[in-house]
Amino acid sequence: MTIRELYYGDNLQVLREQIPDESVDLIYLDPPFNSQRDYNLLFRTSSGEPSNAQIVAFQDSWHWGEQAETEFDYILKQPNTQVASMIGAILGFLGRNDMTAYIVMMTSRLLELRRVLKPTGSLYLHCDPTASHYLKITLDAVFGKENYRTEISWRRSSAHNDARQGRIQYGNIRDVIFFYTKSSEWNWNWQYTPYSKEYVEKNYNHKDENGRRFRLDNLTAAKGGGDTSYEFHGTYPYKGRFWAYSKENMEKMLSEGRLYFPPNGGTPAYIRYLDEMPGVPLQNDWGDILPAPRGEDLGYPTQKPLALLERIIKASSNEGDVVLDPFCGCGTAVHAAESLNRQWIGIDVTHLAISLIEKRLRDAFAGIKCAVHGTPKDLDSARDLAKRDKYQFQWWACSLVNAQPFGGQKKGADTGIDGVIFFRDDYKGGPKKIIVSVKGGDNINVGMVRDLKGVLEREKAAMGIFVCLASPTKPMITEAAAAGLYQSYGERRYNRIQILTIEDLFSGKKAEYYDVTAGQATFKKAAVTEKKPNKTLLDDLGPE
Repeated sequence: MTIRELYYGDNLQVLREQIPDESVDLIYLDPPFNSQRDYNLLFRTSSGEPSNAQIVAFQDSWHWGEQAETEFDYILKQPNTQVASMIGAILGFLGRNDMTAYIVMMTSRLLELRRVLKPTGSLYLHCDPTASHYLKITLDAVFGKENYRTEISWRRSSAHNDARQGRIQYGNIRDVIFFYTKSSEWNWNWQYTPYSKEYVEKNYNHKDENGRRFRLDNLTAAKGGGDTSYEFHGTYPYKGRFWAYSKENMEKMLSEGRLYFPPNGGTPAYIRYLDEMPGVPLQNDWGDILPAPRGEDLGYPTQKPLALLERIIKASSNEGDVVLDPFCGCGTAVHAAESLNRQWIGIDVTHLAISLIEKRLRDAFAGIKCAVHGTPKDLDSARDLAKRDKYQFQWWACSLVNAQPFGGQKKGADTGIDGVIFFRDDYKGGPKKIIVSVKGGDNINVGMVRDLKGVLEREKAAMGIFVCLASPTKPMITEAAAAGLYQSYGERRYNRIQILTIEDLFSGKKAEYYDVTAGQATFKKAAVTEKKPNKTLLDDLGPE
């Protein structure tokens, strides 16, 4: 079976309980950097204006507490004594604080990631300079300093004038990507970048009758072996030189039209066409990949461009290999893996991320099916999630009706809005709004439906959807019906307030409204992606 799996939950627990030893070919991780920031995810309407549906996607900070102590204790007892010594030294130097909580958290996860990696596997850790020096030490201890391959510098933005904002140091425009392998033998496919215009004009300065650019390469060598000083069509190597090829190979090149004889005499040269060359072997300074371009950007705060992940996946894996992203965010790594015919596993700690990835994959790959673990599959698991985490339940319930989550974990009074759906029922008018209210408790009553009706009036919304775990009471059903009908474009009419239980949604029931944008007014839609063959420029152009 093809592995296409998404896991909701703490990646440390998922790795320990779900991912077998030496089962993964390539790991890419882009963990939060402990920069003490909250990353707000700001949704927009189809008109491009902010929709007020701003939520804390994740909090980029850790604090030393019980969890950090538990993971530190585990590190001290596991078999890799170098890692234990390293953590002990860092803790002795820095003390117990936010930064060391982050290092401990990353160390315990890197130990698990090394365990699940195949002997020929590779790991790429993407970070910024905030904690990269500590992460490099951690990686050396976990993977062995002999398995460090390189530090890639990705120029994530062009230069910007931070001086105007009062910055009194160098501008920061790059991220760091550490490349490690599990052993001294690893999967590798050279990648290439195009030659510069200046290089082409200087070195490929000849053209044939068809306009193909070529350069002339020397066919002689300083040392010879066997009979390499023969006469070839009236020419000999220069004095003190030998032919670099056997006479048989020289004749073959001649028959293929690959030899150039100077019009004024002299030794022939080899014709090397520009369009047959793969380009420049990829170096570790990546300034040619821009941030996620328009049409690819889904609005996620730390989204990386597909081209960046495709480059990594092409270089360090082959078709059919398993790619793992334990901090998968909006799913760029799994999207790239799918497009390149790899198998993949993604893990994230928020239901919001998992639901966004599911939608992204459905938009990009028609008919794709993936297994989603950790999200509720029945009423009991839905109730359990509602009890454990109110906001995760709300985000998950909103995903069932394709709504943007609204607010969440924000201080202040409850606005009565848990989700928003934007739609257009004709091509001429602007976007209209549906308010979603989610209730995860057992005690629901008619007053909650009245409250939703009031929110619709306040927000000038077209419709409202009441999503609940418990079955609605008769007074609630009556109150919803009394809200009347929404007259959509043409002759369509829909209940202005609709009540949907989680059980309804599990059974396939959907909210009823007409939307000419097919949901694109609510969420940005990932472009349809064609599967790409696992080829490099060398495959396309032939050998040098």
